[in-house]
Amino acid sequence: MFVSFFPKPKIFFWTVVAWIALVMASWYAGGDQLGAYIGLARPDRAEPIIGISTFWSPEFLWFYIYYVVATALFYGAWRILAPHPWMRWSILGSSLILFSTYYQVQVSVAVNDWYGPFYDMIQKALSKPGEVTAAEFYGQLFTIFYLLSVAVALYVISAFFTSHYIFRWRTAMNDYYMSYWPKLRLIEGASQRVQEDTMRFSSTLEALGSNFINSIMTLIAFLPVLLHLSADITELPLVGHVPMALVWVAIIWSAFGTLFLALVGIKLPGLEFRNQRVEAAYRKELVYGEDDEGRARPATVIELFNNVRRNYFRLYFHYMYFNVARILYLQTDNIFAYIVLGPTIVAGRITLGIMNQILNAFDQVRSSFQYLITSWVTIVELLSIYKRLRSFEAAIHDKELPDIDRLAPIHD
Repeated sequence: MFVSFFPKPKIFFWTVVAWIALVMASWYAGGDQLGAYIGLARPDRAEPIIGISTFWSPEFLWFYIYYVVATALFYGAWRILAPHPWMRWSILGSSLILFSTYYQVQVSVAVNDWYGPFYDMIQKALSKPGEVTAAEFYGQLFTIFYLLSVAVALYVISAFFTSHYIFRWRTAMNDYYMSYWPKLRLIEGASQRVQEDTMRFSSTLEALGSNFINSIMTLIAFLPVLLHLSADITELPLVGHVPMALVWVAIIWSAFGTLFLALVGIKLPGLEFRNQRVEAAYRKELVYGEDDEGRARPATVIELFNNVRRNYFRLYFHYMYFNVARILYLQTDNIFAYIVLGPTIVAGRITLGIMNQILNAFDQVRSSFQYLITSWVTIVELLSIYKRLRSFEAAIHDKELPDIDRLAPIHD
């Protein structure tokens, strides 16, 4: 799964983590100020730039250069130490997706900065008629239009590139597994695992990885914003005075949801895996029946389909109570920020613009902590695919099949 696309995966991923940590530490330890030596000094200002011009401000231009240099150094080191035929896609392609994710987060930050003056202007216009001109109002709308245009263009370009990235990863896995086909063909459902599971694995893992990185970057970007905006919000319903109240609430609420849903859905990965097995057994018998009159007899087909039916019904039952818990939590989550801000809103201690900035920043921070909650169903699917492809890895290296691949398909 990984050897085919990444150079020396066990070492590679640890070096990725170490390099990212080093580059980030260097940036926050003073690297962000080094741009001054080439005329890209970070201006000393209290308020953020509102609008699209923030993306070509000196600090952003310096960050682009810093990122490109860091990526080039990492790629160059691996190209010298462990050349790999797919490393341009696996390293440079991953770096481009990472940068795209960072940029999307920054667009969200820029939109959040816009919320404050825009909604304050709305409040002013509604409370004092004639104080806000049409030019001021539409000028603010044009500002957000430009920002959202950047977001749309970035999304389209990123999605196009990611599609090619996923197919390259699938190609690498396909070539790798087919080179061992004499061994792999003996595994149940081998054709499906090569043809379908490789594509599903690469696309699902890329999506989960991108969302995870997005959550981390969103957290890094919005946590300081939330701390700044909520400095005066220290009262919580039923609890009373709590310093940094919104940050603590976001962490505790998200941690509760993550642990709760992980516990409720603990049986789903194994059931999804067995579902793939019974489907593969049924499909295999039907394929044999196309060329051999002695195969796919009614009694055999009925038995195999009954296996499919029993496993699906078991899966439906477990997903039923999982979805009850998940949807109940997410629906409560929609109004949770208003519940937390209740005492502050009732006391009238914030303006409409500040309230919307806080709600958006709180939403971003909370959703970052809720990565496992929103991705749990996809993670279950990925674990199922991973278990199937692990059987290939075992066959290639002449190892015993994983326990779950030696169990009966309907084993409880």
